[in-house]
Amino acid sequence: MLDQQGFLTLRSACGAAQRVFVDEDGSPLQLNAGTCGSSGRIKLAVTDWDGDSRLDVIVNSENALWYRNCENRGDAIVLKRVGNLTQRNVAGHTSSPAVCDFDNDGKPDLMIGSENGRIYHIRHDDCAEFAGDQIEARQPASPTSPKSNSIVEEEFIFTKAPFDQCHASTICETSRGLVTAWFGGSKEGHDDVGIWTSYHDGKNWTSPVEVADGVQHDGLRYPCWNPVLFQPPGDAPTLLFFKVGPNPRQWWGEMMTSYDRGRTFIERRRLPEGIIGPVRCKPILRRTRDGGDGQTLLCGSSTEHDGRRVHFESVPLIDGCVGESWKRIGPINDGKKFSTIQPSFLQHANGEVQVLCRTQQDVITTSVSSDDGKIWSSMRPLELPNPNSGIATANLVDGRSLLVYNPLDSAKTGWGSRAVLALAISRDGSTWTPAGELDREAEAEFSYPEMIQSSDGRIHIVYTWKSRRIKHVVLDPHRISFPQ
Repeated sequence: MLDQQGFLTLRSACGAAQRVFVDEDGSPLQLNAGTCGSSGRIKLAVTDWDGDSRLDVIVNSENALWYRNCENRGDAIVLKRVGNLTQRNVAGHTSSPAVCDFDNDGKPDLMIGSENGRIYHIRHDDCAEFAGDQIEARQPASPTSPKSNSIVEEEFIFTKAPFDQCHASTICETSRGLVTAWFGGSKEGHDDVGIWTSYHDGKNWTSPVEVADGVQHDGLRYPCWNPVLFQPPGDAPTLLFFKVGPNPRQWWGEMMTSYDRGRTFIERRRLPEGIIGPVRCKPILRRTRDGGDGQTLLCGSSTEHDGRRVHFESVPLIDGCVGESWKRIGPINDGKKFSTIQPSFLQHANGEVQVLCRTQQDVITTSVSSDDGKIWSSMRPLELPNPNSGIATANLVDGRSLLVYNPLDSAKTGWGSRAVLALAISRDGSTWTPAGELDREAEAEFSYPEMIQSSDGRIHIVYTWKSRRIKHVVLDPHRISFPQ
């Protein structure tokens, strides 16, 4: 049967659903990516169509689509999409394939129920014939070094938009699918820059919609900056934080709320004086330590008006909604030894919270808290380069930590190249191992990544692509491994 994300699963002896069926490249077989009303109907029939003693899967299509059971690879079963078993389109809206052996020749014939009220039948020997490479599973595609072989999908959120440039994308997962946001306008810092969003219906990204601008009154408009999406657990609304102001030294924090899982955003309000909200990277939830069920939203933030310094802001979540009693913690550095901004969180099994930060000193720095973000260790450098560009971190469900960053130095000017965007993997958040690249092109910019691991286990990364588009990349975490 299909699971909630449309992946074909096996429930053995009524046990848990297992995604044991994969395509030729080893990715779990997803027969339907649509959600809600777009999910449609998937009808399945199981039979040994070609008589090789391996059970194949027949799926509704124009008539019936054959997925051949080719081989086992470890615990996985490779189902190759071969093609339709006949040429005539009898589906109308959908078809219901079934198999039978009406002529008792030992071969399964095809029977299809259609929404035009008819049942169609075709003998096995009259169906389409396939042979050779058409039915044999090829070996997994070899990655083009040094690009990461964990990439399973690449796409742009949009190819046409009513703005010239865009930057600083963010992503979250809701019960209705993925939602993204970014700022866009004629150019970063120009007063026509607003906050734009798009959501994925399981098949496509919707056209960009502007949900906020920086208009103060007639004749005065400021640019918007750095949106951050966050979806609290349960039935909570989707939160959108962003900044408004003439520049990063003078901006202030604002937020909006979505009660329809990112389709629309309303209830715009300004955050309290001196509170910015999550400055660029996603916040985290921490349980309050008073023994209750309360949760605190911990935001990583930073300032640039009196030295680049990192601080934190926390606020209670009440039924998933942001409360009023914000608290500010820090700054935790003086901005002199390390000029740091835009902290990105990691949470460890021992309860510690760690941040990795962007700097102007050629390195990524880190700090750790053992008391839910109240007290932080001294900022120290990691053995990771940084060209004064944003980074993204994520805790994977298997216990590892993943980093997306530009593996280049900041040069003499304090602003280095962003022509390479890469991955690194870690078991402890301190020692990192390169894990391939996402993009590379001389003189281009690939920057400001953000990342989540969705409920189906896949990793979703969005980032600025040449300042013109937002790119979405999907990774299979099982393909990300440490060198032997």
